Amino acid sequence: MSLRAHRYLLMRRATQLGVMALFLLGPLAGLWVVKGNLASSLTLGVLPLTDPFVLAQVLATRHMPEASALIGAGIVVAFYLLVGGRSFCAWVCPVNVVTDAAAWLRRRLRITTGRAPRGNLRYWLLGAVLLASALTGLTVWESLNPVSMTQRAIVFGGGLAWGITAAVFLFDLLVASRGWCGHLCPVGAAYALIGQAALLRVSARHSSRCNDCADCYAACPEPQVIPAALKGKQGASPVILDAACTNCGRCIDVCGPDVFTLTHRFDTRRD
Repeated sequence: MSLRAHRYLLMRRATQLGVMALFLLGPLAGLWVVKGNLASSLTLGVLPLTDPFVLAQVLATRHMPEASALIGAGIVVAFYLLVGGRSFCAWVCPVNVVTDAAAWLRRRLRITTGRAPRGNLRYWLLGAVLLASALTGLTVWESLNPVSMTQRAIVFGGGLAWGITAAVFLFDLLVASRGWCGHLCPVGAAYALIGQAALLRVSARHSSRCNDCADCYAACPEPQVIPAALKGKQGASPVILDAACTNCGRCIDVCGPDVFTLTHRFDTRRD
């Protein structure tokens, strides 16, 4: 297949590697462009960024966060309100590379066993984490968070960090296809809540070209978001408005007839 058929995948990998490189420059080369991690960081000594789910846990503990943490979370929330909350999952999160690899190997090995839990379980887990933080006074998820642990494993190594990353990989490979990101991860659930009204969206604008090949369903990590836009009733919006959509662009990549395009939520043209 041509590079064009993988353009969004390649852009995502470049973005993920670029983000990780910024964090690696400090400990490896002594060039501290970004200090911290994906939970909380400071870029060029002036730009604070804070994961909103981490801040929510801190607030649940009834501890008062620093002003920089509040500002950092506000910046992150504003950004993902524009580009889609779960764009973080596809374009930034290092665990995405792990789960994509598990999905690829699962297809290669033709593993069809296993059953994924309900997709709304991640929201229940999000609520449970906040409740546990409130009861214990600790940011409980951050001691297990695969996002932080995968980044820590890449930057600093460590058996526990690599073990948690491996557990996510094996879960997606052997237990549930796309199970972690699509059904369990509370970080993804938090970003989905943030991005419900996001401006940037994928649209099945050219749905009349669809030849029912189902390549988009096979490639999409959240295939349940496609039917309403692609095969909706006459007059229905072609825009994928489901908050579970990661804006990963794989449907755009794999669609031969070019049914899908990246646009904004108010672009309801269909032809």
